[in-house]
Amino acid sequence: MKTIGMIPARYAASRLDGKVLADIAGKPMIQHVYERAIDADLLDDVIVATDDERVVDAADSFGARCALTSASHRSGTDRIAELAGDIDCDVVVNIQGDEPMIAPEAIDAA
Repeated sequence: MKTIGMIPARYAASRLDGKVLADIAGKPMIQHVYERAIDADLLDDVIVATDDERVVDAADSFGARCALTSASHRSGTDRIAELAGDIDCDVVVNIQGDEPMIAPEAIDAA
């Protein structure tokens, strides 16, 4: 069974624009989330799903796989759904892009 972790990362957050790129201890928030996700034992791949080239550029800078999605999505789930249909996998795990301290074990538990 192939399991993919997807991290929806919208730049234009309603309460704080650019939140996913906020610097936390020298790294953008999305990098912290990505690094924890790739440490999960049960994920075969991790993809950042975003609607903004600034997030794509940041993801590229730390080696993350990233996919550009429509800016019209109302939720991260919609962003993931756009990509999931084109990826060969059995399970998609939605990993919130604003949880920089998420434990890899929590991802595996999901």
